[in-house]
Amino acid sequence: MHESKAAPARGSQRSGGVPTGVSLAEDNSAILVSLDFGAPDYAESLEELRLLAESAGVRTIALVEGKRQRPDASLFAGSGKVDEIAAIVEEYVGVDEQNPAPLVIFNHDLSPAQMRNLTSRIKARVIDRTMLILDIFALRAQSHEGKVQVELAQLKYLSTRLVGMNQDMGQQKFAVGARGPGETQLELDRRKLDNRVQLLNERLRKLKQHRQIQRRARNRADVMSVSIVGYTNAGKSTLFNRMTQSQVYVADQLFATLDTTSRKVFVEGAGQVVLSDTVGFIRHLPHGLVAAFRSTLEETAQADLLLHVVDANSSERFDQIAEVNKVLQEIGAQHIPQILVFNKIDLQDMPAGVLRDEYGRITRISLSAKTGAGIDELRASLAEARDARAQDAQSAQAPQWHPLDN
Repeated sequence: MHESKAAPARGSQRSGGVPTGVSLAEDNSAILVSLDFGAPDYAESLEELRLLAESAGVRTIALVEGKRQRPDASLFAGSGKVDEIAAIVEEYVGVDEQNPAPLVIFNHDLSPAQMRNLTSRIKARVIDRTMLILDIFALRAQSHEGKVQVELAQLKYLSTRLVGMNQDMGQQKFAVGARGPGETQLELDRRKLDNRVQLLNERLRKLKQHRQIQRRARNRADVMSVSIVGYTNAGKSTLFNRMTQSQVYVADQLFATLDTTSRKVFVEGAGQVVLSDTVGFIRHLPHGLVAAFRSTLEETAQADLLLHVVDANSSERFDQIAEVNKVLQEIGAQHIPQILVFNKIDLQDMPAGVLRDEYGRITRISLSAKTGAGIDELRASLAEARDARAQDAQSAQAPQWHPLDN
């Protein structure tokens, strides 16, 4: 399959200081490559690749698909498919001698050897899905901690790919997959790179200590902590803004916000509540990112309640719920009580409402963060959660009866 799909070029920064993409090349062009190995979520993974590329500021000029039973050990896609990609690159460059070779983005993880072989065979720069996601994270990170975590993840990932990757980085300094550490980091030898990783780990350790101090202060003040989690682009930041009257950056794209933002809000019946907006999750979220962001994600694991935001308009919502729960388990947050928040009901004219289990506990709320429908029900659910938390604390402190006590 060979298809052209143009996307508008983006500048390097939007008004207000939030970047929306930087130039990949003179025309920001890329070829997307996706192979079907029989996975049931192939179509959804491909659509996410399109959205990821768009979020990185890429103008997709072609989509190359194929079917295989297993990856080729040397080229991943097989010789014939790689020749097809190389022909598209040659044709694109041949149209105008001024055209730079487009980037080739694989919707899969590539080994260092495969990446080198593909780059040599196609005569264009090749990156994989993990590099693309890392690049978007580097683009979105605003806080010092976020930037440190992204750089750490990139350096760990690139440490096995230094050989053969820095030959064209001088021309591609601002390219997709090359943000963050940049050219100078790739030129460091492994010893210096390891030293940099150790330095970043030490910075994260100190930041984690500071966050633990803040958490202990909240616990002493008996302030309930609520974290908003969910699949990327489910509307978490919109809900956060609605609940806190904040202005966190919101956009209809993957990973529009990266840094965790916390605000203290007053909820009638619950008192002061600390509400935190966290990074969104996605299928096949690189393990290196989960590891690098563990200190930030631990804020989720320490919460009293999780608001699990779901795009009610998505046909894949239940698969997305499962993907989020998988990451929550990985960071040790599977035991935290959670309420499913079905967002974007306004897109299907669905009514706002509350669903309870057989014990009368709220398990799901349908609302629209955009219009505000159902927000009152969500606030009431926080008050109920606060009451349940207080009752659990009292039960834990109550003396246990023992027959020998008499």
